[in-house]
Amino acid sequence: MYNTNSRSHLFILAGNGPYDNRGCEAIVRGTVKILRHYFVDPEFVLASQYKTRMQYEFQDANEHDARISHYPVYITQRFTLAWFKKHFRKHVYDVFHLPQSSLVTAEWGARITKCSAVLSVGGDNYSLDYGLPTMYIDLDNYVMSKKKPIIIWGASVGPFNKFPVYEQSIVEHLKRVNGIFARESATVKYLDGEGVTKNVYQVADPGFLMEAIQPSEETFKAEIPKGAIGINLSPLMARYVTNGDLRVWIQHAANIVKELSRKTKRPIYLIPHVTNPYSNDYELLKNILSLLCKTCERIELIPPNLTAAETKWVVSKMAVFAGARTHSTIAAISSGVPTLSFAYSIKAKGINEDIFGDTRYCILPDKIIPQFIAERIDGLIRESDTIKYQLNAVLPGIKTSAMNAGKYLKEIIDVS
Repeated sequence: MYNTNSRSHLFILAGNGPYDNRGCEAIVRGTVKILRHYFVDPEFVLASQYKTRMQYEFQDANEHDARISHYPVYITQRFTLAWFKKHFRKHVYDVFHLPQSSLVTAEWGARITKCSAVLSVGGDNYSLDYGLPTMYIDLDNYVMSKKKPIIIWGASVGPFNKFPVYEQSIVEHLKRVNGIFARESATVKYLDGEGVTKNVYQVADPGFLMEAIQPSEETFKAEIPKGAIGINLSPLMARYVTNGDLRVWIQHAANIVKELSRKTKRPIYLIPHVTNPYSNDYELLKNILSLLCKTCERIELIPPNLTAAETKWVVSKMAVFAGARTHSTIAAISSGVPTLSFAYSIKAKGINEDIFGDTRYCILPDKIIPQFIAERIDGLIRESDTIKYQLNAVLPGIKTSAMNAGKYLKEIIDVS
């Protein structure tokens, strides 16, 4: 045991994406705020995943926090769920014997030996949303082999029940990590059902703690009128709404925005939250806007160069908000904005249950149609005073829950 108040601390945040996913940046900003509350002047290394060196160099050059340094991990190929189904459904265990991309390199391994803990961040890496989480399991095992605490930090975990044999294996792995800091009760319930309880801590997503920052006039000059509606739509939604047909999804989404404009007669802001080259909300929203420019007025597209905190400021100025990206909805909810979540995974449902007590503000893929969305957002406007009252009542507790992650981490480090 050692005194966490008298030594310097290095924390490695691993497995995140680049900041052009504003949710990834929100996780970092919130996490840094939490750890600075519990540890004296900690240092942070972000071992994030990049597709290109240009992504890394841009993020490194534009980092404004002097205590954060960046380490690039280039991931160019991962096992996808479709690939897994095709080749390994009958032989699940074989996946553990195949060569695969790893988050651990020799240089990074040396850093791990010097750190106080490794936080496996990213929100939903330990799920089937983006394929098998094998590289993160590799990371966990490596860190544990170095006798360092490994924490699955602020995460939604599972479910893995589509593949029972694989689920048995990963459940045993999850029992071995030092801590699973679950960001919503749905994850806690799932893990409890699988017998993973002793190392599970319910917290809230660190993004709830990121402060909003008003953009400079050079970055964003528009004045947002009172009563505006914010909308975030993503290319990923095509997978769930139009069977992966992006062209059809763009037209479908344009019809949604058009119907919303017609029904509410309010200004609408299209707000990108992820601008990765391979999953770009801004390009999608720009294409949607191009189909609307002759038929709808007062529809604005927010530029793609805002930071996560600046984007949160824009979201906070909306009267109501509807979003696909989980952290776009967290930005809205944590700002007290009545919010609809376009939900297609455990994370949106779990977060809504913790905030509202149910999923009445979650919209499932089969309900993402123009008339229904316009009616639900119109209803959100009518209910806004009640919803704001409820948010004001629960948000202090949610933010305390997010902050408690630092307390739990300190306890784990003290006994390691």
